[in-house]
Amino acid sequence: MTVQEYLDRIRAVNAAGRYKPDWNSLCTHNTPAWFTEGKFGIFIHWGVFSVPEAFSEWYPRHMYREGSPEHEDFKRRFGDMKHFGYKDLIPIFTAPDFNADEWMDLFAAAGAKYVTPVAEHHDGFQMYRSELSRWNSAEMGPCRDVLGELKAAAQRRGITLCASSHRAEHYWFMNGGRTFDSDVNDPAYDDFYGPAVYNDDLKDAGPRDLYTTTIDSPRMREHLENWLARCAEIVDRYRPAMLYFDWWIANEAFRPYLKEFAAYYYNRAEEWGQEVTICYKHNTFLPDAATFDVERGQLSDIRMRPWQTDTAIAVNSWGYTKNNQFKRAEDIVADLVDIVSKNGCLMLNVGPRPNGVICDEEAAVLRSVGAWLKVNGEGIYGTRAWKVYGEGPTAIPEGQFTDTGRAPFTPKDIRYTCKGGYLYAFILNASGGIDGAALKALAGGAVPGEAVLVERAELFGSDMPVAFRQTKEALELSFAEKIASDYPLCVRLTLK
Repeated sequence: MTVQEYLDRIRAVNAAGRYKPDWNSLCTHNTPAWFTEGKFGIFIHWGVFSVPEAFSEWYPRHMYREGSPEHEDFKRRFGDMKHFGYKDLIPIFTAPDFNADEWMDLFAAAGAKYVTPVAEHHDGFQMYRSELSRWNSAEMGPCRDVLGELKAAAQRRGITLCASSHRAEHYWFMNGGRTFDSDVNDPAYDDFYGPAVYNDDLKDAGPRDLYTTTIDSPRMREHLENWLARCAEIVDRYRPAMLYFDWWIANEAFRPYLKEFAAYYYNRAEEWGQEVTICYKHNTFLPDAATFDVERGQLSDIRMRPWQTDTAIAVNSWGYTKNNQFKRAEDIVADLVDIVSKNGCLMLNVGPRPNGVICDEEAAVLRSVGAWLKVNGEGIYGTRAWKVYGEGPTAIPEGQFTDTGRAPFTPKDIRYTCKGGYLYAFILNASGGIDGAALKALAGGAVPGEAVLVERAELFGSDMPVAFRQTKEALELSFAEKIASDYPLCVRLTLK
Protein backbone atom coordinates (compact mmCIF):
# COMPACT_ATOMS: atom_id res chain seq x y z
CA MET A 1 0.00 0.00 0.00
CA THR A 2 1.03 3.60 -0.55
CA VAL A 3 0.89 6.43 1.95
CA GLN A 4 -2.26 7.77 0.31
CA GLU A 5 -3.92 4.35 0.40
CA TYR A 6 -3.20 4.12 4.12
CA LEU A 7 -4.62 7.58 4.70
CA ASP A 8 -7.79 6.59 2.86
CA ARG A 9 -8.08 3.41 4.90
CA ILE A 10 -7.61 5.29 8.18
CA ARG A 11 -10.39 7.72 7.33
CA ALA A 12 -12.73 4.90 6.27
CA VAL A 13 -12.09 2.84 9.41
CA ASN A 14 -12.59 5.85 11.68
CA ALA A 15 -15.78 6.86 9.90
CA ALA A 16 -17.25 3.41 10.53
CA GLY A 17 -15.69 2.64 13.92
CA ARG A 18 -16.75 3.42 17.46
CA TYR A 19 -13.72 5.57 18.20
CA LYS A 20 -13.50 8.99 16.58
CA PRO A 21 -10.45 11.27 16.32
CA ASP A 22 -11.52 13.55 19.16
CA TRP A 23 -10.71 13.55 22.88
CA ASN A 24 -14.25 12.87 24.07
CA SER A 25 -14.28 9.62 22.12
CA LEU A 26 -10.68 8.57 22.76
CA CYS A 27 -11.02 9.14 26.51
CA THR A 28 -13.58 6.32 26.71
CA HIS A 29 -10.81 3.82 25.92
CA ASN A 30 -9.75 1.54 28.79
CA THR A 31 -6.30 0.46 29.90
CA PRO A 32 -5.71 -3.18 28.89
CA ALA A 33 -5.85 -5.86 31.56
CA TRP A 34 -2.61 -7.42 30.27
CA PHE A 35 -0.85 -4.16 31.10
CA THR A 36 -2.29 -3.63 34.57
CA GLU A 37 -1.61 -7.28 35.43
CA GLY A 38 1.84 -7.66 33.82
CA LYS A 39 3.82 -4.91 35.59
CA PHE A 40 7.19 -5.76 33.99
CA GLY A 41 8.25 -5.59 30.36
CA ILE A 42 11.35 -5.43 28.19
CA PHE A 43 12.33 -2.61 25.80
CA ILE A 44 14.79 -3.34 22.95
CA HIS A 45 16.95 -0.71 21.23
CA TRP A 46 18.72 -2.45 18.35
CA GLY A 47 19.44 -1.34 14.83
CA VAL A 48 21.97 0.14 12.45
CA PHE A 49 22.93 2.61 15.19
CA SER A 50 24.37 -0.39 17.07
CA VAL A 51 27.08 -0.94 14.44
CA PRO A 52 29.57 1.72 15.67
CA GLU A 53 29.32 0.34 19.25
CA ALA A 54 30.09 3.85 20.44
CA PHE A 55 28.59 6.87 22.24
CA SER A 56 24.84 6.15 22.05
CA GLU A 57 21.89 5.37 19.80
CA TRP A 58 22.05 9.05 18.74
CA TYR A 59 25.30 8.36 16.91
CA PRO A 60 23.66 8.84 13.47
CA ARG A 61 22.57 12.38 14.40
CA HIS A 62 25.81 13.51 15.96
CA MET A 63 28.05 12.01 13.28
CA TYR A 64 26.58 14.64 10.95
CA ARG A 65 27.24 17.49 13.41
CA GLU A 66 30.67 18.90 12.56
CA GLY A 67 32.93 19.18 15.58
CA SER A 68 31.16 16.49 17.61
CA PRO A 69 33.12 13.48 18.94
CA GLU A 70 30.88 11.20 16.85
CA HIS A 71 31.71 13.18 13.69
CA GLU A 72 35.43 12.79 14.29
CA ASP A 73 35.02 9.14 15.21
CA PHE A 74 33.13 8.33 12.02
CA LYS A 75 35.62 10.16 9.78
CA ARG A 76 38.53 8.35 11.43
CA ARG A 77 36.94 4.92 11.03
CA PHE A 78 35.09 5.24 7.73
CA GLY A 79 36.32 8.28 5.82
CA ASP A 80 34.70 11.13 3.86
CA MET A 81 30.96 11.35 4.53
CA LYS A 82 30.25 12.46 0.99
CA HIS A 83 31.11 8.98 -0.19
CA PHE A 84 30.51 6.84 2.92
CA GLY A 85 27.70 7.85 5.24
CA TYR A 86 25.25 6.29 7.68
CA LYS A 87 23.47 4.39 4.90
CA ASP A 88 26.72 2.51 4.27
CA LEU A 89 26.61 0.98 7.75
CA ILE A 90 23.48 -0.95 6.75
CA PRO A 91 25.36 -3.66 4.76
CA ILE A 92 27.59 -4.13 7.83
CA PHE A 93 24.53 -4.72 10.01
CA THR A 94 24.05 -8.39 9.06
CA ALA A 95 23.23 -9.59 12.62
CA PRO A 96 24.52 -13.15 12.04
CA ASP A 97 23.81 -14.30 15.60
CA PHE A 98 20.34 -12.85 16.06
CA ASN A 99 18.00 -15.53 17.42
CA ALA A 100 14.54 -14.36 18.47
CA ASP A 101 13.88 -17.51 20.49
CA GLU A 102 17.05 -17.06 22.53
CA TRP A 103 16.07 -13.48 23.31
CA MET A 104 12.60 -14.51 24.38
CA ASP A 105 13.92 -17.34 26.54
CA LEU A 106 16.02 -14.76 28.38
CA PHE A 107 13.10 -12.34 28.73
CA ALA A 108 10.88 -15.13 30.03
CA ALA A 109 13.57 -16.06 32.55
CA ALA A 110 13.61 -12.40 33.61
CA GLY A 111 9.90 -12.61 34.42
CA ALA A 112 8.87 -10.15 31.71
CA LYS A 113 5.23 -10.21 30.62
CA TYR A 114 5.53 -7.94 27.59
CA VAL A 115 8.26 -6.93 25.15
CA THR A 116 8.62 -3.76 23.08
CA PRO A 117 11.14 -3.82 20.23
CA VAL A 118 11.93 -0.49 18.61
CA ALA A 119 10.33 -0.96 15.20
CA GLU A 120 11.88 2.25 13.85
CA HIS A 121 14.26 4.58 15.62
CA HIS A 122 15.07 8.20 14.76
CA ASP A 123 17.48 7.01 12.05
CA GLY A 124 14.58 5.97 9.80
CA PHE A 125 15.60 2.32 9.31
CA GLN A 126 12.63 0.03 9.81
CA MET A 127 13.28 -3.20 11.71
CA TYR A 128 10.34 -4.86 9.98
CA ARG A 129 9.00 -5.66 6.53
CA SER A 130 7.48 -2.57 4.93
CA GLU A 131 5.81 -1.54 1.70
CA LEU A 132 6.40 2.14 2.45
CA SER A 133 10.20 2.18 2.31
CA ARG A 134 12.97 0.03 0.90
CA TRP A 135 15.11 0.92 3.93
CA ASN A 136 13.98 -1.96 6.11
CA SER A 137 15.54 -5.02 7.73
CA ALA A 138 13.69 -7.48 5.52
CA GLU A 139 15.30 -6.04 2.37
CA MET A 140 18.64 -4.75 3.69
CA GLY A 141 21.13 -5.48 6.43
CA PRO A 142 19.99 -8.69 8.16
CA CYS A 143 17.45 -9.34 5.37
CA ARG A 144 15.05 -10.59 8.06
CA ASP A 145 11.73 -9.37 9.39
CA VAL A 146 13.05 -8.73 12.89
CA LEU A 147 9.77 -7.55 14.40
CA GLY A 148 7.92 -10.46 12.83
CA GLU A 149 10.37 -13.00 14.22
CA LEU A 150 10.20 -11.45 17.67
CA LYS A 151 6.41 -11.51 17.61
CA ALA A 152 6.33 -15.22 16.74
CA ALA A 153 8.88 -16.06 19.45
CA ALA A 154 6.98 -13.98 22.03
CA GLN A 155 3.68 -15.65 21.22
CA ARG A 156 5.23 -19.09 21.71
CA ARG A 157 6.08 -18.08 25.29
CA GLY A 158 2.92 -16.19 26.17
CA ILE A 159 4.72 -12.82 26.18
CA THR A 160 2.72 -9.87 24.88
CA LEU A 161 4.26 -8.23 21.80
CA CYS A 162 4.32 -4.43 21.65
CA ALA A 163 6.24 -2.05 19.39
CA SER A 164 7.88 1.37 19.49
CA SER A 165 8.01 4.03 16.78
CA HIS A 166 10.45 6.94 16.92
CA ARG A 167 9.73 8.00 13.35
CA ALA A 168 8.54 11.45 14.46
CA GLU A 169 12.07 12.59 15.31
CA HIS A 170 13.37 11.64 11.88
CA TYR A 171 12.14 14.98 10.55
CA TRP A 172 15.32 16.65 11.80
CA PHE A 173 17.51 13.78 12.96
CA MET A 174 20.06 13.82 10.12
CA ASN A 175 19.84 17.53 9.42
CA GLY A 176 23.45 18.30 10.37
CA GLY A 177 24.39 16.67 7.09
CA ARG A 178 22.77 19.63 5.30
CA THR A 179 25.55 21.95 6.48
CA PHE A 180 28.46 20.31 4.64
CA ASP A 181 29.12 18.08 1.63
CA SER A 182 27.67 14.80 2.90
CA ASP A 183 25.57 11.99 1.44
CA VAL A 184 22.52 13.43 3.24
CA ASN A 185 22.32 15.93 0.37
CA ASP A 186 22.36 13.27 -2.37
CA PRO A 187 18.86 13.10 -3.94
CA ALA A 188 19.36 9.36 -4.51
CA TYR A 189 19.01 8.83 -0.74
CA ASP A 190 16.29 11.33 0.07
CA ASP A 191 13.89 8.46 0.73
CA PHE A 192 16.15 7.51 3.64
CA TYR A 193 17.65 10.72 5.02
CA GLY A 194 14.76 13.00 4.14
CA PRO A 195 13.32 15.30 5.25
CA ALA A 196 16.33 16.16 7.49
CA VAL A 197 14.97 19.69 7.68
CA TYR A 198 17.51 22.23 8.92
CA ASN A 199 16.67 25.55 10.56
CA ASP A 200 17.72 27.47 13.66
CA ASP A 201 15.09 25.77 15.84
CA LEU A 202 16.29 22.31 14.84
CA LYS A 203 20.06 22.71 14.65
CA ASP A 204 21.13 21.84 18.21
CA ALA A 205 22.02 18.40 19.54
CA GLY A 206 18.41 18.17 20.67
CA PRO A 207 15.95 20.69 19.19
CA ARG A 208 15.51 23.61 21.56
CA ASP A 209 11.78 24.13 21.20
CA LEU A 210 9.66 21.33 19.80
CA TYR A 211 6.56 23.54 19.68
CA THR A 212 7.80 26.14 17.19
CA THR A 213 8.17 23.84 14.19
CA THR A 214 4.63 23.65 12.89
CA ILE A 215 2.67 22.42 9.90
CA ASP A 216 4.02 25.41 7.93
CA SER A 217 7.60 24.15 8.21
CA PRO A 218 9.10 22.75 4.96
CA ARG A 219 8.01 19.16 4.24
CA MET A 220 6.15 18.85 7.56
CA ARG A 221 2.86 17.76 6.01
CA GLU A 222 4.66 15.14 3.94
CA HIS A 223 6.41 13.90 7.07
CA LEU A 224 3.22 13.80 9.14
CA GLU A 225 1.33 11.81 6.53
CA ASN A 226 4.24 9.41 6.14
CA TRP A 227 4.43 9.02 9.93
CA LEU A 228 0.71 8.24 10.14
CA ALA A 229 0.90 5.67 7.34
CA ARG A 230 3.93 3.93 8.88
CA CYS A 231 2.19 3.68 12.25
CA ALA A 232 -0.88 2.19 10.58
CA GLU A 233 1.32 -0.31 8.73
CA ILE A 234 2.88 -1.52 11.99
CA VAL A 235 -0.58 -1.90 13.52
CA ASP A 236 -2.05 -3.79 10.58
CA ARG A 237 0.93 -6.05 9.92
CA TYR A 238 1.96 -6.93 13.49
CA ARG A 239 -1.02 -6.07 15.73
CA PRO A 240 1.10 -4.90 18.68
CA ALA A 241 -0.68 -4.67 22.02
CA MET A 242 0.97 -1.35 22.73
CA LEU A 243 2.53 1.30 20.52
CA TYR A 244 5.07 3.45 22.33
CA PHE A 245 6.02 6.90 21.04
CA ASP A 246 9.03 8.99 21.90
CA TRP A 247 8.83 12.65 22.83
CA TRP A 248 8.61 14.62 19.56
CA ILE A 249 4.98 13.71 18.93
CA ALA A 250 4.34 16.44 21.50
CA ASN A 251 4.98 18.89 18.64
CA GLU A 252 1.67 20.66 18.12
CA ALA A 253 1.62 19.82 14.42
CA PHE A 254 1.16 16.14 15.31
CA ARG A 255 -2.00 16.65 17.35
CA PRO A 256 -4.67 15.97 14.68
CA TYR A 257 -2.62 13.09 13.27
CA LEU A 258 -2.24 11.56 16.73
CA LYS A 259 -6.00 11.59 17.18
CA GLU A 260 -6.49 10.01 13.75
CA PHE A 261 -3.99 7.30 14.58
CA ALA A 262 -5.35 6.60 18.07
CA ALA A 263 -8.88 6.21 16.73
CA TYR A 264 -7.65 3.94 13.95
CA TYR A 265 -5.58 1.78 16.32
CA TYR A 266 -8.40 1.43 18.83
CA ASN A 267 -10.96 0.69 16.12
CA ARG A 268 -8.77 -1.95 14.50
CA ALA A 269 -8.07 -3.56 17.86
CA GLU A 270 -11.80 -3.70 18.54
CA GLU A 271 -12.25 -5.49 15.20
CA TRP A 272 -9.67 -8.05 16.28
CA GLY A 273 -10.99 -8.41 19.85
CA GLN A 274 -7.64 -7.23 21.21
CA GLU A 275 -6.81 -4.96 24.15
CA VAL A 276 -4.29 -2.27 23.21
CA THR A 277 -2.85 1.00 24.46
CA ILE A 278 -0.62 3.87 23.36
CA CYS A 279 2.28 5.08 25.51
CA TYR A 280 3.03 8.80 25.48
CA LYS A 281 5.20 11.33 27.31
CA HIS A 282 4.58 14.84 28.65
CA ASN A 283 1.04 16.08 27.89
CA THR A 284 0.71 14.68 24.40
CA PHE A 285 -2.52 12.78 25.15
CA LEU A 286 -5.25 13.41 27.68
CA PRO A 287 -4.82 11.06 30.66
CA ASP A 288 -7.82 8.85 29.87
CA ALA A 289 -6.99 8.47 26.18
CA ALA A 290 -3.69 6.59 26.51
CA THR A 291 -0.97 5.47 28.96
CA PHE A 292 1.41 8.01 30.48
CA ASP A 293 5.11 7.17 30.42
CA VAL A 294 8.10 8.61 32.31
CA GLU A 295 11.47 8.17 30.62
CA ARG A 296 14.30 7.22 33.01
CA GLY A 297 12.31 8.42 36.00
CA GLN A 298 9.50 7.70 38.42
CA LEU A 299 6.54 9.33 40.14
CA SER A 300 6.48 10.48 43.72
CA ASP A 301 2.98 9.21 44.48
CA ILE A 302 0.16 6.97 43.22
CA ARG A 303 -1.32 7.84 39.83
CA MET A 304 -4.93 6.73 39.53
CA ARG A 305 -4.64 5.50 35.93
CA PRO A 306 -1.94 2.86 35.27
CA TRP A 307 1.30 4.35 33.94
CA GLN A 308 4.78 3.24 32.94
CA THR A 309 8.44 3.96 33.52
CA ASP A 310 10.81 3.13 30.70
CA THR A 311 14.48 2.98 31.60
CA ALA A 312 17.59 1.08 30.57
CA ILE A 313 20.00 -1.31 32.23
CA ALA A 314 22.79 0.82 30.77
CA VAL A 315 23.13 4.24 32.37
CA ASN A 316 24.71 6.05 29.41
CA SER A 317 22.95 4.65 26.34
CA TRP A 318 19.83 2.82 25.19
CA GLY A 319 21.79 0.98 22.50
CA TYR A 320 24.92 -1.13 22.88
CA THR A 321 28.29 0.58 23.19
CA LYS A 322 31.63 -0.83 24.29
CA ASN A 323 31.67 1.71 27.13
CA ASN A 324 28.23 1.05 28.59
CA GLN A 325 27.91 1.35 32.34
CA PHE A 326 25.30 -0.89 33.90
CA LYS A 327 22.89 -0.58 36.82
CA ARG A 328 22.80 -3.17 39.57
CA ALA A 329 20.00 -5.70 39.47
CA GLU A 330 19.11 -5.01 43.10
CA ASP A 331 18.58 -1.31 42.38
CA ILE A 332 16.38 -2.14 39.40
CA VAL A 333 14.26 -4.46 41.55
CA ALA A 334 13.85 -1.77 44.23
CA ASP A 335 12.71 0.69 41.57
CA LEU A 336 10.32 -1.92 40.15
CA VAL A 337 8.71 -2.30 43.57
CA ASP A 338 8.43 1.48 44.02
CA ILE A 339 6.86 1.88 40.57
CA VAL A 340 4.34 -0.94 41.05
CA SER A 341 3.36 0.44 44.47
CA LYS A 342 2.32 3.63 42.66
CA ASN A 343 0.16 1.83 40.08
CA GLY A 344 2.90 1.73 37.45
CA CYS A 345 4.75 -0.75 35.25
CA LEU A 346 8.45 -0.93 34.47
CA MET A 347 9.71 -1.42 30.90
CA LEU A 348 13.43 -2.22 31.16
CA ASN A 349 15.63 -1.73 28.11
CA VAL A 350 18.35 -3.94 26.69
CA GLY A 351 20.66 -2.94 23.84
CA PRO A 352 21.91 -6.01 21.96
CA ARG A 353 25.27 -6.01 20.21
CA PRO A 354 25.23 -5.44 16.44
CA ASN A 355 25.72 -9.17 15.85
CA GLY A 356 22.41 -9.86 17.64
CA VAL A 357 23.74 -11.09 20.98
CA ILE A 358 22.62 -9.58 24.30
CA CYS A 359 25.79 -8.83 26.26
CA ASP A 360 26.70 -10.83 29.37
CA GLU A 361 26.23 -7.88 31.73
CA GLU A 362 22.63 -7.24 30.68
CA ALA A 363 21.81 -10.95 30.54
CA ALA A 364 23.07 -11.34 34.12
CA VAL A 365 20.90 -8.45 35.31
CA LEU A 366 17.82 -9.91 33.64
CA ARG A 367 18.38 -13.35 35.17
CA SER A 368 18.85 -11.80 38.63
CA VAL A 369 15.63 -9.81 38.32
CA GLY A 370 13.88 -13.00 37.20
CA ALA A 371 15.25 -14.97 40.14
CA TRP A 372 13.85 -12.37 42.54
CA LEU A 373 10.47 -12.30 40.79
CA LYS A 374 10.25 -16.08 40.89
CA VAL A 375 10.21 -15.86 44.69
CA ASN A 376 8.43 -12.54 45.21
CA GLY A 377 6.38 -12.08 42.05
CA GLU A 378 3.08 -12.75 43.81
CA GLY A 379 3.44 -9.32 45.39
CA ILE A 380 4.06 -7.73 41.96
CA TYR A 381 2.03 -9.39 39.21
CA GLY A 382 -1.67 -8.63 39.18
CA THR A 383 -1.50 -6.41 42.24
CA ARG A 384 -3.00 -3.01 42.80
CA ALA A 385 -1.84 0.10 44.61
CA TRP A 386 -2.95 0.19 48.25
CA LYS A 387 -4.37 3.30 49.99
CA VAL A 388 -0.78 4.62 50.29
CA TYR A 389 2.22 3.59 48.22
CA GLY A 390 4.52 3.34 51.21
CA GLU A 391 6.56 5.17 53.78
CA GLY A 392 10.13 5.99 54.71
CA PRO A 393 12.74 8.74 54.57
CA THR A 394 13.99 8.39 51.00
CA ALA A 395 12.40 10.85 48.61
CA ILE A 396 11.85 9.87 44.98
CA PRO A 397 12.52 12.78 42.64
CA GLU A 398 9.60 12.94 40.23
CA GLY A 399 10.02 13.30 36.50
CA GLN A 400 12.12 12.09 33.61
CA PHE A 401 15.88 11.49 33.70
CA THR A 402 15.95 11.15 37.49
CA ASP A 403 16.49 7.38 37.71
CA THR A 404 20.06 7.66 39.00
CA GLY A 405 19.40 10.67 41.20
CA ARG A 406 17.75 9.15 44.25
CA ALA A 407 19.52 8.39 47.52
CA PRO A 408 19.89 4.73 48.54
CA PHE A 409 16.83 3.20 50.14
CA THR A 410 16.96 2.40 53.86
CA PRO A 411 15.38 -0.39 55.98
CA LYS A 412 12.66 2.11 56.90
CA ASP A 413 11.61 2.53 53.26
CA ILE A 414 8.52 0.36 52.83
CA ARG A 415 6.31 -0.11 49.78
CA TYR A 416 2.85 -1.69 49.65
CA THR A 417 0.81 -3.56 47.07
CA CYS A 418 -2.39 -5.54 47.50
CA LYS A 419 -4.31 -8.38 45.86
CA GLY A 420 -7.31 -10.34 47.06
CA GLY A 421 -7.09 -10.85 50.81
CA TYR A 422 -3.41 -10.01 50.99
CA LEU A 423 -1.37 -6.91 51.62
CA TYR A 424 2.28 -7.08 50.56
CA ALA A 425 4.87 -5.04 52.45
CA PHE A 426 8.27 -4.67 50.78
CA ILE A 427 11.29 -3.68 52.85
CA LEU A 428 13.45 -2.02 50.20
CA ASN A 429 16.84 -2.32 51.90
CA ALA A 430 17.95 -5.15 54.19
CA SER A 431 21.56 -5.29 53.06
CA GLY A 432 22.92 -4.58 56.54
CA GLY A 433 20.76 -7.23 58.18
CA ILE A 434 17.45 -6.62 59.96
CA ASP A 435 15.37 -8.53 62.50
CA GLY A 436 12.05 -6.86 61.76
CA ALA A 437 10.30 -3.73 60.57
CA ALA A 438 7.78 -1.17 61.78
CA LEU A 439 4.95 -0.57 59.30
CA LYS A 440 3.58 2.83 60.28
CA ALA A 441 0.82 2.77 57.67
CA LEU A 442 -0.71 -0.15 59.59
CA ALA A 443 -0.80 1.60 62.95
CA GLY A 444 -3.58 0.50 65.29
CA GLY A 445 -5.19 3.90 65.58
CA ALA A 446 -6.94 5.61 68.44
CA VAL A 447 -10.29 3.82 68.05
CA PRO A 448 -10.42 0.02 68.56
CA GLY A 449 -11.32 -1.83 65.37
CA GLU A 450 -10.45 0.95 62.92
CA ALA A 451 -7.07 -0.54 62.02
CA VAL A 452 -6.25 -2.95 59.19
CA LEU A 453 -6.51 -6.31 60.95
CA VAL A 454 -3.75 -8.80 60.23
CA GLU A 455 -4.16 -12.53 60.71
CA ARG A 456 -0.78 -13.84 59.53
CA ALA A 457 2.62 -12.60 58.34
CA GLU A 458 4.96 -14.58 56.06
CA LEU A 459 8.33 -13.74 54.53
CA PHE A 460 8.65 -14.88 50.91
CA GLY A 461 11.62 -17.12 50.29
CA SER A 462 11.93 -18.16 53.94
CA ASP A 463 10.28 -20.54 56.40
CA MET A 464 11.27 -18.22 59.22
CA PRO A 465 8.36 -17.36 61.53
CA VAL A 466 7.30 -13.71 61.44
CA ALA A 467 5.68 -12.43 64.62
CA PHE A 468 3.67 -9.20 64.61
CA ARG A 469 2.20 -6.82 67.12
CA GLN A 470 -0.08 -3.90 66.35
CA THR A 471 0.41 -0.73 68.35
CA LYS A 472 -0.98 2.76 67.97
CA GLU A 473 2.21 3.72 66.14
CA ALA A 474 2.82 0.78 63.78
CA LEU A 475 2.43 -2.88 62.93
CA GLU A 476 5.67 -4.23 64.33
CA LEU A 477 7.15 -7.25 62.53
CA SER A 478 9.71 -9.45 64.29
CA PHE A 479 11.76 -12.11 62.47
CA ALA A 480 12.90 -15.21 64.29
CA GLU A 481 16.47 -14.38 63.31
CA LYS A 482 18.34 -11.57 61.62
CA ILE A 483 18.20 -11.61 57.83
CA ALA A 484 20.34 -9.78 55.28
CA SER A 485 19.53 -9.35 51.60
CA ASP A 486 20.81 -7.12 48.79
CA TYR A 487 17.28 -7.25 47.31
CA PRO A 488 13.96 -6.06 48.74
CA LEU A 489 12.21 -8.40 51.18
CA CYS A 490 8.50 -9.09 50.76
CA VAL A 491 6.24 -9.85 53.71
CA ARG A 492 2.77 -11.15 52.85
CA LEU A 493 0.12 -10.07 55.32
CA THR A 494 -3.09 -12.10 55.39
CA LEU A 495 -5.93 -9.80 56.35
CA LYS A 496 -8.85 -10.74 58.60
